[in-house]
Amino acid sequence: MNGGSVLEVKNVSNTYISRSFGLFGRAKGLEVLKNVSLNVANGEIFGLVGESGCGKTTLGRAILGLIDYSGEITVNGVKQTGKNRREMARLVQSVFQDPAGALNPVKRVGWLLEEPLRASGMRDARERARLADESLELVGLDASYRGRRPSELSGGQKQRVCIACALMLKPKLLIADEAVSALDVSVGAQILNLLRDLHTRMGLSTVFISHNPGVIYYLCDRIAVMRGGGIIEQGTAREICENPKTEYTRLLFGGVV
Repeated sequence: MNGGSVLEVKNVSNTYISRSFGLFGRAKGLEVLKNVSLNVANGEIFGLVGESGCGKTTLGRAILGLIDYSGEITVNGVKQTGKNRREMARLVQSVFQDPAGALNPVKRVGWLLEEPLRASGMRDARERARLADESLELVGLDASYRGRRPSELSGGQKQRVCIACALMLKPKLLIADEAVSALDVSVGAQILNLLRDLHTRMGLSTVFISHNPGVIYYLCDRIAVMRGGGIIEQGTAREICENPKTEYTRLLFGGVV
């Protein structure tokens, strides 16, 4: 870790509104995030772990600016306001669970890689192509993949392309939400090793979200355990696994080490 914080989350809360009987039913609020606070250091892989429905994906979406929330989120010193989405997109990018669903099936890989650069105003086609090739190399693919469509790729190759797309704008922070849960075990292990390699080579900071405590322990420097919309425990991977402070954490990580 390089010192300093790349992400600061302060007292973030979120409430979903649901209606029991459709449009004309009575609105009911469900508090999904409850005053969540955490910091992620520069160059750190930070894990969010907990059972399904605990709020970890909602927190990831809040950090990405995809949902409304109360509280404060700052990335690399820039406070997220809802009006600076283009600036935030340069700072934080995402890798989602389903790589097939994240890639436009009718576009070729080269187009998908260059789209973030076009959206950010880069008009030089040669420079876009050069950066696309560079990004493919970072994730273990070569320039020949630029001409392929997602349907021509394996699941692991699709996820590598998703990671390459996320790296195109050279973000300070990567949000990886269940990035290996849709892949075979061996392929998922390769993606985990790729993320560790990027962490080492680029000093990339990552928030890795998973319901799998074994994956979290293997990959992450520090861990936050979520339950019922809040963080019940934070610490280094070793602290969380070997000296859990709560019974829930002890049961969650039982047998990992």
